Amino acid sequence: MSSILNNLIVTDPSASDIASNGSSIIQVPVSKAEATTTTGYPFELIQESAHYLLDGTKHRPKIGVICGSGLGGLADQLGDRDVFPYEDIPNFPVSTVKGHAGRMVIGLLSGVPVMCMQGRFHAYEGYPLWKCAMPVRVMKLMGVEQVIITNAAGGLNPEFKVGDIMIIKDHINMQGFAGDSPLRGRNDERFGPRFPAMNNAYDKDLRSMAKKIAHGMNLSNVVREGVYVMLGGPTYETVAELKLLRIVGVDAVGMSTVPEVVVARHCGMKVFAFSLITNECITEYDTDAKANHEEVIDVANKRKSDLQELARRIIVSMNEDCQEN
Repeated sequence: MSSILNNLIVTDPSASDIASNGSSIIQVPVSKAEATTTTGYPFELIQESAHYLLDGTKHRPKIGVICGSGLGGLADQLGDRDVFPYEDIPNFPVSTVKGHAGRMVIGLLSGVPVMCMQGRFHAYEGYPLWKCAMPVRVMKLMGVEQVIITNAAGGLNPEFKVGDIMIIKDHINMQGFAGDSPLRGRNDERFGPRFPAMNNAYDKDLRSMAKKIAHGMNLSNVVREGVYVMLGGPTYETVAELKLLRIVGVDAVGMSTVPEVVVARHCGMKVFAFSLITNECITEYDTDAKANHEEVIDVANKRKSDLQELARRIIVSMNEDCQEN
């Protein structure tokens, strides 16, 4: 029995430590949140996170941004900003992926109060889907009404090229097909209804507005619109998997975003999302090409100025619409 225990691994990257006796046990302290529920933090713990952030800033943002791999530079453009490392925020997970700084940044972008997640959380890091998306509920309790969600994705549509920007018009929720959801468990009506509709998950008016803005930036030749799918990762896809996904209408493949969108819509928030196409999906067997994360970061860095300006203009337009309504 002792030999089995000495090789036990319990994974929760937000709170792990190596046992002091030299064994390979990773001991994870049980927080008050985990002791309360295994299917999501209760309202009061989400509220605690929100109050911590509100108490630390004078800004009251109505717009939130979730920055994907290599896309966190937008947060660095915020003026009069307050920065909160994830490890300092009560009940918050921590980001473990290269290209994700792991900070909540709240400040002004062209005079508009915005909160930016500089790094997100993924199922492949060991987090359940509800924890991947819990920051969206924190945003909701802070008063955020609209979110921009970005990611880096592989282009599966043969017409897409590396460096293209795909406005997401819909998604295929593969984890949902398997019975996993960030909304799994008892529903709290203070966040939203038990059975939220997802047929207009990606707001049509925001998508139309973004296309007009892209046209004004002379980006029409690189801006696409399509269907996104989230897979579990961290492995990239096999050729057979990609061929299957293309048959069912997928244009871009990634490892995030869907849980955040589901929770945002559950909370009644408007969603705009886009993917930066950082690599072409490999759909042929006779090739030595390989997908890799370094390629993702490199492409994001080359396109970052366009992405940041596009996001800035969309945020300004969102804010103008909020004020008119």
